[in-house]
Amino acid sequence: MSLRIVVCVKYVPDATGDRHFAEDLTTDRDAVDGLLSELDEYAVEQALQIAEDADDAEVTVVTVGPEDANDALRKALSMGADKAVHVEDDDLHGTDAMGTSLVLAKAIEHTGYDLVICGMASTDGTMGVLPALLAERLGVPQVTLLSEISVADGKVSGRRDGDAATEQLEAALPAVASVTDQSGEARYPSFKGIMAAKKKPVESLDLDDLDIEAEEVGLEGAWTKVDEAAARPARTAGTVVKDEGEGGKQLAEFLAGQKFI
Repeated sequence: MSLRIVVCVKYVPDATGDRHFAEDLTTDRDAVDGLLSELDEYAVEQALQIAEDADDAEVTVVTVGPEDANDALRKALSMGADKAVHVEDDDLHGTDAMGTSLVLAKAIEHTGYDLVICGMASTDGTMGVLPALLAERLGVPQVTLLSEISVADGKVSGRRDGDAATEQLEAALPAVASVTDQSGEARYPSFKGIMAAKKKPVESLDLDDLDIEAEEVGLEGAWTKVDEAAARPARTAGTVVKDEGEGGKQLAEFLAGQKFI
């Protein structure tokens, strides 16, 4: 039986762009270019490596987002994923991590899975809670923040590196896993892969397809919200110490005043 691997990916604003909030205090995604979250590229890479080592495996990438999020799916498909699922609905605007986990869980159940792989966090929200929420909603075990991952004998296993210790984790499939940016560099799509991605299937779903009410997601259904936001203040000029024989003393006084020494 084929090993069904699902990778959750996110279309995020380019971190090098001028990002800011819209009037409703959600991220203004129209004002900046978007791309596949870099941390999710590691998840796609590990899924592809697992599939390559398996006798029979299929990799599906799933995203929740606006029309432009299709670009993130095409990037993952050009890397080597087999097919994609795009959940798009106007009522999803403003959905938080709790709502996103609900939508992803429903989409993954619709697709069918043995192993779900996520990045360690998104590069815009950087919450890192979605893999755990997803495992809870699916009712399966989780092995998260892995720097190494493998699948054998109906189990997923890997290594988690912490500040004080290294752990070896294992869970029976089906399961949810997340991988860190130490798991291995993501491959660069080849020209052949980019051309092949154009012919790979992308299934489009909305809230009705997943039997989710609009009130459960979006700003109305969000468990968290932004109450206030302000632009980052402009950088002020630093302190300049002119060395006229007392430079060392002035520098020491400045560092002491800032409690650096």
